[in-house]
Amino acid sequence: MRVVIVGAGQVGSSIAASLEGDHEVVVVDNDAERVNDLTYSLDVLTIEGDGASLSTLREAGIEAADLLIASTDDDETNIVACTTAKTASDAFTVARVKQTNYLDTWQAAGGAFGVDFIVSSNLLAAQTMVRVIGLPAARDVDVFAEGRVMMAEFGVPEGSPVAGRTVADADRFTELTFAALLRDDDIVIPEGETRIEVGDELVVIGSPENTRTFAGDLTPGRDEDGRDVVIVGGSEVAVEVARLLEDRGLHPRLIERDPARARELAERLADTTVMASDATDRAFLDREHVGDADVVIAALGSDEKNLLASLLASRIGVARTVALVETAEYTDLFEAVGVGAAVNPRDATAEEIIRFTRDGDTENVAIVDHDRAEVLEIEIDGDSMLAGRPIRESAADLPARVTIGAITRDGTFVTPRGDTVVEVGDHVVVFAETDVIDAVAGTI
Repeated sequence: MRVVIVGAGQVGSSIAASLEGDHEVVVVDNDAERVNDLTYSLDVLTIEGDGASLSTLREAGIEAADLLIASTDDDETNIVACTTAKTASDAFTVARVKQTNYLDTWQAAGGAFGVDFIVSSNLLAAQTMVRVIGLPAARDVDVFAEGRVMMAEFGVPEGSPVAGRTVADADRFTELTFAALLRDDDIVIPEGETRIEVGDELVVIGSPENTRTFAGDLTPGRDEDGRDVVIVGGSEVAVEVARLLEDRGLHPRLIERDPARARELAERLADTTVMASDATDRAFLDREHVGDADVVIAALGSDEKNLLASLLASRIGVARTVALVETAEYTDLFEAVGVGAAVNPRDATAEEIIRFTRDGDTENVAIVDHDRAEVLEIEIDGDSMLAGRPIRESAADLPARVTIGAITRDGTFVTPRGDTVVEVGDHVVVFAETDVIDAVAGTI
């Protein structure tokens, strides 16, 4: 498949890195330094130029392209790039936008702007935040197989009853697989005698019920149910979070410093209590009992402000904090200093777009820890190396650092064990290191 990517920032680079092994990838950007960096770091063709220009797209070979992904930081540039591509190509076009108004227009028109698919970074970030607050202690959450399978990433905190125990000792669940331990720069595929250590990032795949129960084992004593939510900031991401919570029947509180913006949001969000105040005003926070909230979500206009708001919330007694982080390199730092979960919109966007580039049998994709690994949902066909074989037998033919985490069959959850025979039509959820993901997707 020939793929043209417009934009060599974090999103475009992540997508290019995911595709370079099995596809012909061309990356276009008007920043010479970015183009030069990609030229030496990835096996892709790079072109310096305006990705919304027809001449530049022709230089990139748009006429022969199967897919165009417009992923710059400018919404209008991405839409124009897709529209321009359609004048010279039948390529499927995907545009990344931040603002949801473009997505709303595109959906209302049944497709518009010459764009075949639009992904909104703001909406995806909000959806990620809402998923995370629904599971205590989780740093990342994704669902597969129409909600029958959940993947969650947990940090193992100091004092956790799970720390120091072996996987065999900690695993008391019938519908849960310990898929991987992310330890420093290494990925450990756990066995029964693998010991879980403080600071590990533990990736589990299982039924939603067992995953939630394990979250309770990991951090006992946390009784927050995620229903009393305070949102700090009036950004568009904050608005989307409030809307999603309202759709769940919740009544969040939102703190916005600017009185005019607060009035606007109060009119837009019928079931959200909007308060015009400074979220760093300790007296205000005490007066409004913000410290009693289950979760505080920091979605202000800068990473530094989100970090400050999160740390202050923790200091006044909030059990859990989630912060929006625009700079991907900061996410680990935020979590290291005490933020419960750090959500990067660009990571969420790259994950959504990569789903389009996978093999036709791949139903869903989740990126783990900034693309160190992926979790795939794959429907098994007759050509799959797993079909008709016990997992114990087929595992020997899989690349290293791969875990079969869950199976669904005719809508029923099946726990993968060594003697489990995979059948055609099954949906298999697999954890794999990014370096081998193409081989896994191609053989399973």
